[in-house]
Amino acid sequence: MGFPLSRPRRLRQSDAWRRLARETRLSPDDFVYPMFLVPGKRVRHAVESMPGVSQFSVDQCVAEAERIAQLGVAAIILFSAPAEKDARASAFLDPDGLVPQAVKGIKAACPGLIVWTDVCLCSATDHGHCGHVLPSGAIDNDSSVETLAQVALNYARAGADAVAPSDMMDGRVLAMRRLLDRSGFATTPIVSYAAKYASAFYGPFREAADSAPAFGDRRSYQMDPANAREALREVKADLEEGADMVMVKPAGPYLDVIRRVREAVDVPVAAYQVSGEYSLIKAASERGWIDERAAAFETLTGIKRAGADLILTYFAPQMCQWLKEAR
Repeated sequence: MGFPLSRPRRLRQSDAWRRLARETRLSPDDFVYPMFLVPGKRVRHAVESMPGVSQFSVDQCVAEAERIAQLGVAAIILFSAPAEKDARASAFLDPDGLVPQAVKGIKAACPGLIVWTDVCLCSATDHGHCGHVLPSGAIDNDSSVETLAQVALNYARAGADAVAPSDMMDGRVLAMRRLLDRSGFATTPIVSYAAKYASAFYGPFREAADSAPAFGDRRSYQMDPANAREALREVKADLEEGADMVMVKPAGPYLDVIRRVREAVDVPVAAYQVSGEYSLIKAASERGWIDERAAAFETLTGIKRAGADLILTYFAPQMCQWLKEAR
């Protein structure tokens, strides 16, 4: 038959051809940037385990939000580490708490920037768990769901564009949807961390959000990393309860799960490139072992190629700059 007629290299022989034939493209509109709030004023505290990431007081968070919006970042998600912690996460029910203050300030300063608020209890509890703890040490699912719904309502009242429950309690999406609807917030979307795994890649985040559990671990409510079919069950349940968007977390080790979810649902799918994924790239880059820019592009392209419509990533501002330079 002679030499094959098919020569795939024809369409990748130059950068111009590679761009023309590219199947998956990254855009600033793909990214959601996580930001961390702490008490005080004029605070920009570098997170040691996450180079390039900082904790911000509300005033500095507003200023940083303005900067990244100008870069083209489409959305942010807010986390907070309040000074006062108790067993019930009372700080997250305060209408004048860190997150409500930041939401109001950011929406006033840059109304076009979409602001999501993470809804969990861990960084406001003295035990560091995502729900209420019973005397036995077990997590009380149903009372936790009630509090989580109240936290979501608190953030919606402040003007959040979406609430994003990350706790992995059963039934929390339905509780939030019902409370939001009857409280006048029927148009506030719920972005559910539907398939959140008990991952080893969360370590640096726990420094940034001051959210490490004081005892035990979170395996009784976060998913077993060995399970993929269970992710579809979780996603289906959250959609039936009223979720508008679903998320897979982490992203990189769970590309197969992202693909399965994408093929199973017709709502937008988000994926979270978590702190450990980010810090591994940063650490290897600092040692000269890999090219940071190339690794960021490759990993984020892989997440989008797997099926993610949106990617939560700490690279978001830098990626917007790199994409602008690449035009």
